[in-house]
Amino acid sequence: MSTLEDRLRAIVGERGIVSDAAAREPHEVDWRGQYRGRAAVVVKPANTEEVAKVVSLLAAERIAIVPQGGNTSLCGASVPDDSGRQVVVNLSRMNRVRAVDTANNTMTVEAGCVLAALQKVADENDRLFPLSLGAEGSCEIGGNLSTNAGGTGVLRYGNTRELVLGLEVVLPDGRVWDGLRGLRKDNTGYDLKHLFVGAEGTLGIITAAVMKLFPKPRATATAIAAIEGPTAAVQLLSAMRGRCGDRITGFELLQRVCFDLVLKHIPGMRDPFLEPHPAYILVEISDSGTQAEARILLEEALGEAAEAGLIRDAVLASSDAQRLAFWGLRENISEAQKLDGVSIKHDVSVPISRVPEFFERTDRALAERFPDIRIVAFGHVGDGNIHYNCSKSERQAAAEFYKQAPDVNHLVYEVVTSLGGSISAEHGLGQLKREEIKRYKSELELDLMRSIKKTLDPGGIMNPGKVL
Repeated sequence: MSTLEDRLRAIVGERGIVSDAAAREPHEVDWRGQYRGRAAVVVKPANTEEVAKVVSLLAAERIAIVPQGGNTSLCGASVPDDSGRQVVVNLSRMNRVRAVDTANNTMTVEAGCVLAALQKVADENDRLFPLSLGAEGSCEIGGNLSTNAGGTGVLRYGNTRELVLGLEVVLPDGRVWDGLRGLRKDNTGYDLKHLFVGAEGTLGIITAAVMKLFPKPRATATAIAAIEGPTAAVQLLSAMRGRCGDRITGFELLQRVCFDLVLKHIPGMRDPFLEPHPAYILVEISDSGTQAEARILLEEALGEAAEAGLIRDAVLASSDAQRLAFWGLRENISEAQKLDGVSIKHDVSVPISRVPEFFERTDRALAERFPDIRIVAFGHVGDGNIHYNCSKSERQAAAEFYKQAPDVNHLVYEVVTSLGGSISAEHGLGQLKREEIKRYKSELELDLMRSIKKTLDPGGIMNPGKVL
């Protein structure tokens, strides 16, 4: 009698099965190394038809499915449990750009396309695909959609949910929903695509999407401004938006400790300032005008902010290489933290106006409860999303401190909730926050979510143990 692996191999071919234990290992552990599982099989379909056949087979056998893209999840959403009975369906082989429509400003892409590759395709077509995040060299658009990824361009372009027009999805019974419409107006009932965006693979497998493109900016100006802290950051954001309007495409807060970690662990990074400051804002504007005009606008806006006492100092990027170096300080924070040791991570959001209060209350409460705590905070102040990570400065102490995660989480989440915020801004829930969400969602919201799950996935085979 043929094994499950043999039956799956008959669908996807030899290239579509990862059978060697060493080759399977990267699919069974998350990026942070916090969650490890054991898959029955890792299968890599090459097209939507193969995905549908694989899902139909597994649904008939009531075998659980773990959809997976680049496996860069920070919440353990994309790895199997340790039962050895779940099948990982990895879509990395599905990496074709099916179409680019410059007149409609869209591209139709398969789920396994690496985000950086899609940015390049857009650029080659004189367009911009604005989704940008630290893992863009390895994360895949299917995973970005399944977690409703945010990133650094949300302030101007919105998160992934706002960048998608249509989806193709393999449902939990193997049927294929073809919703690949490049329409900006379609008022024919429920907008089904939004059920799957942010669902973390618990309702079906996204196999392709129609994504929005934008005119490529002709000019970009970038600077790092030294500031006192979160209050100045929010005040500076308001002043900059009043002066530059929607030209602001990035507005990132970095505490001094973030600089220190990147400078310590990432080769080639340099401090743009001669002396340290408490915190920094990385600000970028883009426009359709000339490079000189963009630089003058940013320089004048920062000059006015300095006169108003909102910034202590500022450095404007004088070249594209320096611009990339500035962004390197921001984008390498997570990698530097990983190299430095384990930390208790929080991806939270609050109303922009309450960001300073979040810092003030949470910093104080944690310091009182956990002496010598080290807080590494950074993020997208422009949309109220803060990555608020807690650890100790010594590696061994940090490892011991990690055991206090439930208490730390509770303290942070209570402050976030009291400010009308969310315990997950852009990373999702996965298995990390599956139980926590029960405290912060109303019973009605949870009932509605469970009802949707039961309707689409009555057998409960799609990414079980994640989200709900």
